[in-house]
Amino acid sequence: MARVLIAEDEEALRALCARALLTDGHEVKAASDGGEALDLLAREAGGFDLLLTDIRMPVMDGIELALAAGREYPELTIMFMTGYADQRERAHGLDAIIHDVIAKPFSVAALRAAVKEALTVRARG
Repeated sequence: MARVLIAEDEEALRALCARALLTDGHEVKAASDGGEALDLLAREAGGFDLLLTDIRMPVMDGIELALAAGREYPELTIMFMTGYADQRERAHGLDAIIHDVIAKPFSVAALRAAVKEALTVRARG
């Protein structure tokens, strides 16, 4: 299955996403902010199939993370999660590097379906 990196500052949501994706057989690593996620990407030499990141986080937000990750690892599929309409608007300017934006709150089934779709598109790539 795929290697997924989750960047989410809310611990409960980070754990829920990780459990849902582990259930589908994915290998999952998680970070509590964008800076930590970028460090993980560097340590793993970009060896992830998907980056699932919140937009609004401390230290480094998801947009900064996506810009840096997209520049360094152009093959990485990137998806945003956000509960803020204004943040979704910011994400639309990044269509070239972002696969999708998942609106919070979302169900586990919706998350799993969005990840499956993103990875299917990547495989066809």
